[in-house]
Amino acid sequence: MTSLNGRALRLTVYIGEDDTWHHKPLYSEIVHRAHAAGLAGASVFRGIEGFGASSRIHTSRLLSLSEDLPVAVVVVDTEDRVREFLPQLDELVDEGLVTLEECEVVRYVGRSGLDQADPKGKKSL
Repeated sequence: MTSLNGRALRLTVYIGEDDTWHHKPLYSEIVHRAHAAGLAGASVFRGIEGFGASSRIHTSRLLSLSEDLPVAVVVVDTEDRVREFLPQLDELVDEGLVTLEECEVVRYVGRSGLDQADPKGKKSL
């Protein structure tokens, strides 16, 4: 497991849910490439409403369920590792927004670091 503590960089990629890369969801390709690159972690968040550079509003309201909803892919790791990953996004992301923000990692523990006997997932002392 990657160790991560202290100063880090948060990479956020804002794209559409229907965006694809070789007939597969673009958000999935980004997550899999981040994993293959050994980055500390990645998560995908689906928005319920939003708009971007096209100024077209995308929404999950009942009458618009088929709309291309906004998606944010968030990756956190050290600055060097995140910046090394950026060229892959240049290849993948034709439309969207990519941002970088400094952040501080306070806690980063995987499941293997948790006591499996405790149903709440907390270590016993």
